[in-house]
Amino acid sequence: MPTTRISSTMYTLAIVGLIAVLSLLFSEQIQDYRNPNQKIKSLTVSGDVATVVLKRNRYGHYIATGELNGVAAEFLLDTGATDVAVSASVAAAAGLETGLGFEVSTANGVTIAYATLIDSLRLGDIVEHKINGSIVPSMNEFDVLLGMSFLKRLDFSQSGSLLVLKSRRLPSGKTE
Repeated sequence: MPTTRISSTMYTLAIVGLIAVLSLLFSEQIQDYRNPNQKIKSLTVSGDVATVVLKRNRYGHYIATGELNGVAAEFLLDTGATDVAVSASVAAAAGLETGLGFEVSTANGVTIAYATLIDSLRLGDIVEHKINGSIVPSMNEFDVLLGMSFLKRLDFSQSGSLLVLKSRRLPSGKTE
C-alpha cells in the first residue's frame, strides 16, 4: 500500500514538474502572441518625424508596451475610447491625480471614471504631453486603453496586419 501511494505521488510530481518546465519554455512565445510589440521599433522618416509600426496580435488587436509618465505599461489601442483610460494601479504608479468622477460606458457596462491629465505618454519614439485621460478603477484586463485623446495627435494607417503611427511633432516640439 505505501509503495502505491509513493509511486502515485512521484507520478503526480513528475507531471507537475513537466507542466512547470513547459510553461517556462513557452511563456515568452505566449506573451508574444498577446503583445507582439513589447519592444517597439521606431523609424525616422522625412523631416525627422518619429514613426512606429505595430503588429496586430493573433486576436486582431494592437497591443504595445509604452510609458505613461515614465512608468512602463501595456497599451491597447482603442479608437472607440474618447480619452486615454488608465487602470488604478498604473495611475498610482505614474502619480496621476484623480479629478472629478463621471460615468463611462465600457464593454463591461457602465462604471465610474475620474478625469486626469497625463504629463507624458511615450510609444516608441513618439512622445506627447498634456493628454486628457481618465482613471478607471474597475479596469483590470489592460493597463492603458490608448484612446483618441492621444491618437488624434498622430497620423495612422493600417495595412494588412500592420498599423503605422506617425507623429505630427518634429523633434524640436513643433508640429508639421
